[in-house]
Amino acid sequence: MTAPGNAMDRLMAALGSGKARGLPPVERWNPAFCGDLDMRIAADGTWFYLGTPIGRPALVKLFSSVLKREGDDYFLVTPVEKVGIKVDDAPFQAVEMQVDGEGDERSIAFRTQVDDLFCVGPEHPLRFQRAAKDGLKPYVHVRHGLWARLTRALTYDLLALGEVREAEGQAMFGVAVAGRFYPALPASEIEGIGI
Repeated sequence: MTAPGNAMDRLMAALGSGKARGLPPVERWNPAFCGDLDMRIAADGTWFYLGTPIGRPALVKLFSSVLKREGDDYFLVTPVEKVGIKVDDAPFQAVEMQVDGEGDERSIAFRTQVDDLFCVGPEHPLRFQRAAKDGLKPYVHVRHGLWARLTRALTYDLLALGEVREAEGQAMFGVAVAGRFYPALPASEIEGIGI
């Protein structure tokens, strides 16, 4: 296993200045595993290295561009190296939401904390997960198996757009976006839900 400092130095060197255009094709890169790096993405989207928050947004954005998920594991990858990192919940936070239209004609766009921009649709679906204490956590797919959890404020805004429809053989509470209904939970459970 590689020492963390050396792995971080090599990762930074491989990433260069971070001035690459667009996102790198990490889904096509399958380098050798070089060990785990003491890096963690907290549930609130904060990135930590050696237990200290990474305070430079440009560095977080650079690392997020080479983030890859394989099963339940997360890695930072370059064409020649792969290091494991920990992710507490989802690697991204949806921090801004734009809603246009209503019902099936509604469109919803999101921005993540690292400035990924996208609209909810077939490549960027919504999903909902039950949380502790009867809560509900909405997520939106960002890219290649990587999801963003909506902030608490956006969760309230999104759920305010909810309605009850027949889905999955029962009355479900969910959100309609771009001609598709995303069920969140059975309508009978709406009263007990917290965020």
